[in-house]
Amino acid sequence: MAGLSDLELRRELQALGFQPGPITDTTRDVYRNKLRRLRGEARLRDEERLREEAWARGEERLREEARLREEAPLRARPAAASLRAEPWLSQPSSGSACTTSGAHGDLGASPASWFCQAKQKAALLELLHELYNFLAIQAGNFECGNPEKLKSKCIPVTEAQEYIANVTSSSSAKFEAALTWILSSNKDVGIWLKGEDQSELVTTVDKVVCLESARPRMGVGCRLSRALLTAVTNVLIFFWCLAFLWGLLILLRYRWRKLEEEEQAMYEMVKKIIDVVQDHYVDWEQDMERYPYVGILHVRDTLIPPQSRRRMKRVWDRAVEFLASNESRIQTESHRVAGEDMLVWRWTKPSSFSDSER
Repeated sequence: MAGLSDLELRRELQALGFQPGPITDTTRDVYRNKLRRLRGEARLRDEERLREEAWARGEERLREEARLREEAPLRARPAAASLRAEPWLSQPSSGSACTTSGAHGDLGASPASWFCQAKQKAALLELLHELYNFLAIQAGNFECGNPEKLKSKCIPVTEAQEYIANVTSSSSAKFEAALTWILSSNKDVGIWLKGEDQSELVTTVDKVVCLESARPRMGVGCRLSRALLTAVTNVLIFFWCLAFLWGLLILLRYRWRKLEEEEQAMYEMVKKIIDVVQDHYVDWEQDMERYPYVGILHVRDTLIPPQSRRRMKRVWDRAVEFLASNESRIQTESHRVAGEDMLVWRWTKPSSFSDSER
């Protein structure tokens, strides 16, 4: 039905006795639903006509059986048995066919009850189909720019009931019966029934506040734009993640380089400290120094200019720690110098041996 052109849709409606108005983008779905309903009604009328013809043939057969019973009494019993074996040929009482058989009636009771149940089921399915289409279109419009300025995809139950009543001419009882069927059914019909608190599960019809489609129906343009937007968003997220990882890698490389430079500066500082302490010891042996040890802070002040001491503090601390744990030729001691206790370094290796190494 979706493949019908506007002209074919108009001809189909006129053939079923309905004169449509202008067919536009906003009325096309309404007239398609109208055509679907008219076809269903025509099909039900054909089934009713066939049932009446079958009943008429049953009446004619009854008259024939009566005539045969009058002419041949002995053949009346088999004929009666045959008649009893085919109960669908009997005419139901007027006005009782569809009132006594409901949604839970006995399917095997009579052809009339079976026909009424089939008719009721068809009407229920048609109502659910119209409701599904309406909610899917409204949800799709909400997702695609919301041209109708809807507050949400969840359509109020009164608005949905009014639409169904206008399209299918169904009563409120049938609408409530459809909602009851949705609640009692274990199938996913694509319609969500929601109450005041939409996070809670609705169990009764009187608590239903709005209806929402689980499968919004969107046009091709809307689907393409949403797919393009999703693709662009994913690409941007990918590039943002890639840029973040690249920046993190650059930061780590910079950090590693700084650590390597700091470690190299620490080894250079250790070498300078060893040279200063060793030279001081040699000068002491030659009576050029008063003490065989030299203050640690004095060495620092000798090697590092004042303007660089704050920047080189970490390198100096690492060098002092390295000498304390890895250099056996330099011994750390505490002496009182100028009335104050201070840490000093003393060279413990004979100067003559160290000179030969150098």
